Amino acid sequence: MAPLLDVSDEVRAEIGEEETQRLLAGENAPGTYDCTSCRTPGDTGQERTSTVLFVGDETAVLAFAHAACIPSQVVPVSEEQLQGAVRSISGDGQPAAPAFQAPLPAPAAAPPRGRGHAPPAPRQAVLGITCGLIIVEEALRPALVIEPTGPVARVGATGGGDDFLPLLIEQGFMPQLDLEAPPSPLAGWSVLLAMGKLHAVLQPPVGGAPATAWWQAHQPLQVSDGWRAAVSRTNAVYVYAGPAGSIGRQPREDLMREALAKACARGQLVAATMPLAGT
Repeated sequence: MAPLLDVSDEVRAEIGEEETQRLLAGENAPGTYDCTSCRTPGDTGQERTSTVLFVGDETAVLAFAHAACIPSQVVPVSEEQLQGAVRSISGDGQPAAPAFQAPLPAPAAAPPRGRGHAPPAPRQAVLGITCGLIIVEEALRPALVIEPTGPVARVGATGGGDDFLPLLIEQGFMPQLDLEAPPSPLAGWSVLLAMGKLHAVLQPPVGGAPATAWWQAHQPLQVSDGWRAAVSRTNAVYVYAGPAGSIGRQPREDLMREALAKACARGQLVAATMPLAGT
């Protein structure tokens, strides 16, 4: 019986079609596993299972998670964080042989993994967003962490600088100097959640027009039950933002908080508290 595996297009592109077919046929897929998200047991023969590819600087590790916890996706991480993910997958604090591990070719020496074409030209920076829970004032708070994929410059600016944080401060975000303190409220902004999924971060309307999306998901993002439960208690979301390379996409919430704390200590973090719009 073939395993009930979900392999997203981005994971398929990274590991290649041959490896994907072996997974779907059950050749390289585990029967049981510990979910890389909630860390409880899962069974690929009994429940939908997501493939989650952690990509470091030199290696890639394929992990498995309940599809109800997180969708199949590629998660870029540092090599140090990747080793932490491997230990998390093994569940015993010691590095373990992952389900799939392969060297990543250098961009100048070989095409990207699983693709047969040259690396694409640099693209305009886009905003990446991560949902998670953060402990502030000894309570779990729903948070969004925003980081662009590259430097953000003002319109018409030259010189290659990064104006992401100054632009946000001009919009009312405040430098976050203490991660133990709640961010300041930001009037007019809100986080749009509809039918349990994250749709957008809305900015204030201009001249009587309706609110517009400062960030909008290409497809609504599923948030965890814990995140929804936390936001239902306060109707507020802590939104943190840092320049490209300051935080990274972290595979676990404890690593996310650690990365935020380091960005905070370097003065590379701004934040705001926004009300929830929708349900």
